[in-house]
Amino acid sequence: MSDEFSNVYDDRTRADAYDKLEFPGTYYLAYRDLPELIGAYVTGARAMDFGCGTGRSTRFLRELGFDVVGVDIADRMLAKARERDPGGDYRRVPDGDLSGLDAGPFDLILSVFTFDNIPTMERKVALFLDLGRLLDDGGRIVSVVSSPDIYVNEWASFSTKDFPENRNARTGDSVLIVMLDVEDARPVEDIVWSDEAYADVYERAGLTALEMRRPLATESEPYDWVSETRIAPWVVYVLGKSE
Repeated sequence: MSDEFSNVYDDRTRADAYDKLEFPGTYYLAYRDLPELIGAYVTGARAMDFGCGTGRSTRFLRELGFDVVGVDIADRMLAKARERDPGGDYRRVPDGDLSGLDAGPFDLILSVFTFDNIPTMERKVALFLDLGRLLDDGGRIVSVVSSPDIYVNEWASFSTKDFPENRNARTGDSVLIVMLDVEDARPVEDIVWSDEAYADVYERAGLTALEMRRPLATESEPYDWVSETRIAPWVVYVLGKSE
C-alpha cells in the first residue's frame, strides 16, 4: 500500500513552498465555484479536508462556516498546517488508511488535487469506498482533480512545455508539470486520469456524480490567463452515495 499511495509531498522544500501558496492564477479556478456548489448540495456543517497538505483547503472550508478536520499522510505538510493554523484540527492518516479516524460522520468531504497522486484503479476505488463510509446520510464528496488537458498546455500557474512525452500519456501513466507560483521549480509528478476512468471509479465505489463542472476563466478576472479561458484545467465532481 505504501508504494501505491506515494508520499511525494513529505519533503521540507516542497512543504515550505506549499505553505506560501494560496489561490493565485490557475488555482483560483479550482476554488472559485466551490462555495456555490457546496451551498447547493451540502447541508450540515461537519467537514473533512482529505489530503489537506499545509491546510489551504481546510482554512477555506472553515471560512465557509464548516467545523473541519484536515487529514494527510505527509508529516511535513501537517507540521506547516499546524504552524500556520494552531487552532485547526489536523491529523495524520498513515498510507491513507482512514480506518482509525475517530471523527465523522461528515456532511462534506472535500478533496482538492489529492487523487492526482493516487495511481491505481484499485487504490482510488478503495479510498472512495472509505470516504463514502464516512459520509453522513445525504453527505457529499466534492473532488477537484486535474483534467488531462492540464498536462499538455501552458497555464498562468503551470508549465508543461518541457515534457512533450505527456502527450502520449494514457490513464494511469505518470506525467510531469512545473508549478510557476512557488519557488520550488522541481517538476511535480502526477497520474493522468480520464473522465471515463473516474466514472468507473465512482461506480465501483458506490458513488454517483451529481454534477461535473469544468471551470473556465473569464477575461474580467484579474489574472493574466494563458489557456484558461479556452480550456478547463480542472474537473470538479460533486458525489453522493448511490441509491
